[in-house]
Amino acid sequence: MTHFETQICSCLLQAHYGEIVAKVGTHLIHTGCQPLRLIANDTETPIDQVKKALCVLIHHNFASYHVHKRGFVEYEVHCAHIIRILRYPRYIYSAKTLYGDTGELIVEELLQNGKMTMSAVVKKVADRLRETMEDNKTREHSETSNTFVRLVQTHFLQKCGLVSESVTAEGSQPSRAPTLITDEKEMYTVPNLSVVDSSQTSSEIVRTMLRMSEVTTSSSSSHTQPLSSNEIFRAFPPGYNLSKPVLDQYLTLLSDDPVSVSVHTLPVWNESETWGLVVITDLHRALASLARATVESVVQERFGSRSARIFRLLLRKRHLEQKQVEDFAMIPAKEAKGMMYRMLSENYISLQEIPKTPDHAPSRTFYLYTVNLLPTARMILQRCYKTVVNLINRREYETRENKRLLEKSQRIEAIMASMQATGAEEQQLQEIEEMITAPEQQQLETLKHNVNMLDSSENQVDETIFILESYINTTRIEKEVPSKR
Repeated sequence: MTHFETQICSCLLQAHYGEIVAKVGTHLIHTGCQPLRLIANDTETPIDQVKKALCVLIHHNFASYHVHKRGFVEYEVHCAHIIRILRYPRYIYSAKTLYGDTGELIVEELLQNGKMTMSAVVKKVADRLRETMEDNKTREHSETSNTFVRLVQTHFLQKCGLVSESVTAEGSQPSRAPTLITDEKEMYTVPNLSVVDSSQTSSEIVRTMLRMSEVTTSSSSSHTQPLSSNEIFRAFPPGYNLSKPVLDQYLTLLSDDPVSVSVHTLPVWNESETWGLVVITDLHRALASLARATVESVVQERFGSRSARIFRLLLRKRHLEQKQVEDFAMIPAKEAKGMMYRMLSENYISLQEIPKTPDHAPSRTFYLYTVNLLPTARMILQRCYKTVVNLINRREYETRENKRLLEKSQRIEAIMASMQATGAEEQQLQEIEEMITAPEQQQLETLKHNVNMLDSSENQVDETIFILESYINTTRIEKEVPSKR
């Protein structure tokens, strides 16, 4: 666990769950697995508060427990799960995009509460919807239940593990901690329902293929499961009026484009004695393309467009000498050397020596510049972690510096809400509003703007984190698979 990963986890726990949870979580990140009493002693925190903090961490899947071979229970924190807090707004936005306001509220409730029963979620979301739509309450409750089922069916949600009811043998001591059993067949026991989305035809084809593959393809798989063009045609939304021959043409065009979605098509002979297509999406290649574009954009922002031109050239040509870079990029030698030295010093590009003779004499050695995308992605990922830590700290500083003004504003809003509920006159409400002076109002607007900018920046950085993490993880899996075979 790197320093910046530890820092970002500590900041996220502090910001979302408070000081005690952050203290316990950060301590477990540093120490690894530890029993309850040792955590309480090392953090100098009362044991009942440590228990509550561990309950919060476990309830939100940030921590887990297991029984040590000596009989005591140990707790450990999962850093990767904590970092996903950054992605919560995107989860909510995705649910809203696919399933509307009802899907948004369901996912928001579960992210805020960690684990809930379906009945509790449906009731709470239905109540929130009733506040905005007073008519047809029965229909609203039914829609909430249906949306919840669709979220489970598409694996947005899943059942939690059940406590084992195994009976211990006579004379043996009961287990110090409950054992959870996860039955994969019961995790998504819902009817099959289809979701129709609108977009352009080509993107809708890709979306349909990915939606068909998302529940059959493992998260660690580099390719989706094979899909026949007939299956895609049957699952395609009917509103597009797309014929089967036209769909096959789209699939062929997509397979010929190596940059877009990395679709591979294979002709097959099916049972109806007609030629068809089998489609496979290369997820690893698609993620590599996204990571490459992300790294290129970072280089352009950091070093300028000319340096980005050199960087893209090295990505495409793999290995080039100094003179070749100058010629292909059409940049003067002096400028090109300066740009390449700066990128080399910050580890965005690397230099490989190929000697002609065993003595490695400089005059008889080729010096080739290249880009190692995977190490570069790892380096940028660590910088992204550091950036998020800085953004969180800056937001806390802005809030802390304006604490009194924020408290005053909240008090005034509460007074106005109370007076409006009692039917106060407009003049009285205006007098209450004037308790905040014009300079204070301007200061509040500036604070709101700054906080919104920090939140937006945090979401943008998390998008980069997601792309780079996905690329790094799939590359690691790709390297491990051949060794296991």
